[in-house]
Amino acid sequence: MKILLTGATGYIGKRLLPALIELGHEVVCLVRDKARIDISAYKDAKIDIVEANLVKSDTMQFLPKDIDVAYYLVHSMSTQGDFSEIELKSADNFTKYLDTTSAKQLIYLSGIINEKELSTHLKSRKAVEERLRKGKVATTVLRAGIIIGSGSASFEIIRDLVEKLPIMVAPKWLKTRCQPIAIRNVIEFLTGVLEKAETYNKHFDIYGPDLLSYKQMLEQFAKVRKLKRKIIIVPVFTPKLSSYWLYFVTSTSYDLAKNLVDSMKIDVIPEENDLSQKLNIQLIPYVQAIDMAFEKIEQNLVLSSWNDSSGNSIFRNGLSKHIEIPKFGVLTDKQEMKTNNPEEALKRIFSIGGKNGWYYGDWLWGFRGFLDKLFGGVGLRRGRKNAQQTSPGDALDFWRVILSSKEQKRLLLYAEMKLPGEAWLEFCIDKKGIVHQTATFRPLGIAGRLYWIAMLPFHYFIFRGMLKRIVQ
Repeated sequence: MKILLTGATGYIGKRLLPALIELGHEVVCLVRDKARIDISAYKDAKIDIVEANLVKSDTMQFLPKDIDVAYYLVHSMSTQGDFSEIELKSADNFTKYLDTTSAKQLIYLSGIINEKELSTHLKSRKAVEERLRKGKVATTVLRAGIIIGSGSASFEIIRDLVEKLPIMVAPKWLKTRCQPIAIRNVIEFLTGVLEKAETYNKHFDIYGPDLLSYKQMLEQFAKVRKLKRKIIIVPVFTPKLSSYWLYFVTSTSYDLAKNLVDSMKIDVIPEENDLSQKLNIQLIPYVQAIDMAFEKIEQNLVLSSWNDSSGNSIFRNGLSKHIEIPKFGVLTDKQEMKTNNPEEALKRIFSIGGKNGWYYGDWLWGFRGFLDKLFGGVGLRRGRKNAQQTSPGDALDFWRVILSSKEQKRLLLYAEMKLPGEAWLEFCIDKKGIVHQTATFRPLGIAGRLYWIAMLPFHYFIFRGMLKRIVQ
């Protein structure tokens, strides 16, 4: 079967791709930027990559017509501005394209929308669902609430709150109820409804076996991690204060925090159905889903993270456009040192950041991350998905991986912190065993140049100390 997979670089898409390949399907991955998808692990599989932007219909002319099924996993909640309008335009363009193909089924992952009053996020999910249904292709809609799995936004936010706050003074929406579902079950549902005629032009809520409040979810998470936590719910938190609370305590962006808080004020309780029994899916309890997530984390087997998809403009323009570092109108800090063990140095370069730290002056990196959060940036809390490996598009603390090649012995990072300009950090090792470390900054006006001058003393000690630790 030939399947078109949209959102192939997103959290769900990266999990669904190997499942479809294991079932023997031919998969066409629709992505906005080919540089962000790595299919080297699927050497014997039938995979094709097509680059297109669903918001721009003129980029869709090369999409295949001979497909059997399409998955629609496009989501824009973490983007800035009116994501609802963007999502509707994408859905409209995709529906028009799909009507020209041989597709028999469209599978769409939506949100649970059973309440009369819906958040902006859930209203958008519902509007997209209605727009997709207007097409000629039979639509199967799966509606999920909170998804629990290693790297999911919900899991990482809960983890941040529980592991960092012994005492939580929390908003009243912690009393809101939901029925979380394990990511493994989500993938089983998505593959289970494939070409099932009885699911055509129908919607199904998908959910786990436990109905919990957000407070109960935090308490059970703490119990699994063997942590004693005190949660005090107060009514004084406004939605804006709640958004800032999530933003400063967790690794989420402010835009995502704002939309999450908007959704968390509403009960997300599913309508019961027997789809899991029909598809022979064993629903995974919340506590077990947490255990499974940590097994993946501890084994460095996290396939995807919510940070993989971002509203940053560098994705809209394409990562590849940032691989060529500008040479004119820039300020640089170039350092190099000889290493007697290039392989070990390469290993340290590709393990930098996250729990491994930055090898020198970590408290200064932490302070820089704190300042970044104060000014609305991403901060340092995003960490990294895998302790040893990186791929283009991965978040790495407040950097984004632009190029990652152990064969070329080169790692290139692009700054997503708040800056009066643009910044790159590059590591590479030449044939003589010399490690080159280059920080490049393209300043924006006088403020950018003053920023660089102010940071020069820190750059000298931090960058030099970091390089020494890499080559040792």
